[in-house]
Amino acid sequence: MTARAFMAARTAPLRLVIFDCDGVLADSEPLANRVSAEMISEEGLAISPEECVRRFVGLNLEAMVPVIEAEIGRKLTHDWVDRLTSRLIEAFGREMKPIPGAIEAMQAITAMGLPWRVASNSSHAEMAAKFSAMGISAMVAGRLHSYTDVAEGKPAPDLFLAAAAAEGIAPLYCVVIEDSVTGARAAAAAGMPCLGFAPHGDDPRLRAVGAQLFDSMFDLPALIAAAPR
Repeated sequence: MTARAFMAARTAPLRLVIFDCDGVLADSEPLANRVSAEMISEEGLAISPEECVRRFVGLNLEAMVPVIEAEIGRKLTHDWVDRLTSRLIEAFGREMKPIPGAIEAMQAITAMGLPWRVASNSSHAEMAAKFSAMGISAMVAGRLHSYTDVAEGKPAPDLFLAAAAAEGIAPLYCVVIEDSVTGARAAAAAGMPCLGFAPHGDDPRLRAVGAQLFDSMFDLPALIAAAPR
C-alpha cells in the first residue's frame, strides 16, 4: 500500500496533523549529532556523529545520560545536560535549516483548514532556537509541545496525546508525521496512524512499528489531502 492509499483508506476523518520536529521539520540531526559526539567524547567515550545517530536518535537528552554513564563507568556531572543544551541551542541558532518542503507542507495544511501541532523530544528552548533560525517562529507559536511538558517523552504516548488534547481532538482523528522508530512507537501507543518520513529510501525499522513511509515533505500535502475529512 502506498502512503496515499493508506491515507485515502482511513475510516476516521482527519482533523489534526501532528509533526515531530527533528528530522521532519528541522534538519537538526547532523548538528545535534556533531555537538553531542563532541561532548560525549570529552567525557572519555570516543564516539562519532554517525554512532550518535545509531544510539540516540529520537531520545531526549536526559534519556541519553544513563546510556553514556554505563559506557564510561561513572556519573556525568549534574550540569552535563544543561551544558549540552546550551551548546546545542548555540549551534541551532547559527546553523539550522528546514527540511526541504517542510515549511511548504505546513503552509499547505494550514490552507486546507486543518490544524497542526508540533510534538518533540526537544526542549522549548531548543525548538525556539531552531524555528527562529528557520524564520518561522510566528508560524509555530502556540503549537509547540515539548517532552518537558509531560510525564514521559517518546516513546511514551504522552506528547502526542497532549497535542491532541490541546485541540480537543481524539487520537483516532489524528495523523503523526515522524522519522524515528521512537516517535513511531509513541504514535502507535497513542492510537494514532503514522506517516514515516524516510528521505533516504525504505526504512524497515519504521515499517516494523507500523509507520507508512513517504520520502519527500513536498509530497505531504497531497497525502494529507487524500484523507477523508
